[in-house]
Amino acid sequence: MTPSDVTLLVMAGGLGSRFGGDKQLVDVGPNGETFLDYAIRDALAAGIGSVVVVARTDLDALLRDHLARQHGPDLPLTIVHQDTHGPDRRKPWGTGHAVLSAASACPGPVVVLNADDHYGPTGVRRTVEALLAGGGSRGVILAFKLGRTLSSSGSVSRGVCRIAGDVLVELVETHGIRREHGRIVADDPSGQLPDDAPVSMNLWGLPEAAIARLPGQWAAFHAVHSDDPSAEFLLPEALDQQRAEGLLPIDVVGTEEPWIGITSREDLETARTALAET
Repeated sequence: MTPSDVTLLVMAGGLGSRFGGDKQLVDVGPNGETFLDYAIRDALAAGIGSVVVVARTDLDALLRDHLARQHGPDLPLTIVHQDTHGPDRRKPWGTGHAVLSAASACPGPVVVLNADDHYGPTGVRRTVEALLAGGGSRGVILAFKLGRTLSSSGSVSRGVCRIAGDVLVELVETHGIRREHGRIVADDPSGQLPDDAPVSMNLWGLPEAAIARLPGQWAAFHAVHSDDPSAEFLLPEALDQQRAEGLLPIDVVGTEEPWIGITSREDLETARTALAET
């Protein structure tokens, strides 16, 4: 297996409620680049063979036009509409559902990431390398240091990794994380966290078998939450369940690179400045 057998799967179907618009198409680079453009360029440089973008139907034309201008007509691109998969509702069904929606367009291993984050110039390449080294049976998380992922405009949620060696032992979804009086604290679970705690920012390397298990997990989730308008089938929770059941060992690849992302409008200029310096 080579990098050309890997698909880049970009989750771009969110509503951007806290941001107040479509973060997927906001320019953050000096030449009108979006975070999505940086991800695609990093993936192609790493040798990835194809790109799948999971988006809303109403963004299809805008995305195709933008990506053609940034990458030319020969980009190996498939756009999947998350809102046409599964029961209809305005709020998307979550990141796990986004990946599930694109499963038929991803015939092999995938690198999954958010359309509104930048994972450093080597993040995608290192994830591809670790995924291929796993031989088709192991997953990969690229883990950032918590202190480098905080927002100056409010609290955030992060997946805090408990690690034994370089292998994930538990992924703890932690909410209300912020810096107070020089310390990093969280609301749920409550407590203080170290600055260098490894956290997942939703950059995953996944073998084909992990994707194949998602339909069963989605069915179990939907049977319980079908009437809940805000419930989300989240990729980290689904993958951590596979790990806990002994189905998916997950290797953790640490990085010293800064994460760049936007949660609110206040983060936008900070992100643009940071990207201009990369």
